[in-house]
Amino acid sequence: MSNHEESIYEQIGGEATIRRLVDEFYARVEQDPVLRPGFPDDLEPGKEWQFLFLSQYFGGPAIYNAERGHPRLRARHMPFGIDRRVQEAWLGNMLEAIDVVGIEEPARTKMREYFIRSSEFLINRFEPESAGEADR
Repeated sequence: MSNHEESIYEQIGGEATIRRLVDEFYARVEQDPVLRPGFPDDLEPGKEWQFLFLSQYFGGPAIYNAERGHPRLRARHMPFGIDRRVQEAWLGNMLEAIDVVGIEEPARTKMREYFIRSSEFLINRFEPESAGEADR
C-alpha cells in the first residue's frame, strides 16, 4: 500500500483543469475595469506562467521553477500597484473561475484558502489612514 497522498493537482484532474482555471480567470481579467489596465496587452505569456506556477504549486510538474527559478511572488509583483481594490478584484475573479470550472471539495476549499492568503500577501500599496480614523 502506498503512502502517497494525492495532490490537489491530481484531485482536480491535473493539467486540463489548471488550464481551464487559468483560461476562466484571464477571460474575467480581460473584462475587468480594475484589473485589465495593470496587465500587458498580450495576456498569453502571463497565462502560461500562471498555468505553470499553479500546476507546480498544487502538486504538478515543477516546470515553473525549471524555467523561471523560484517564484518570488511578492518580488515579481512589486512593480504593480496592488491595493485592496485590486486584490479584491483579482480574488473575486479567481474564486469565480474556481466555481465555473467546478472544482470540488476538498480541493475547492484548499485552493480558495491559498488564493485568499496569497492575494492578501501581494498587497503592496496601502491607503493612508485619514486623520479622523487615526484619532479614534
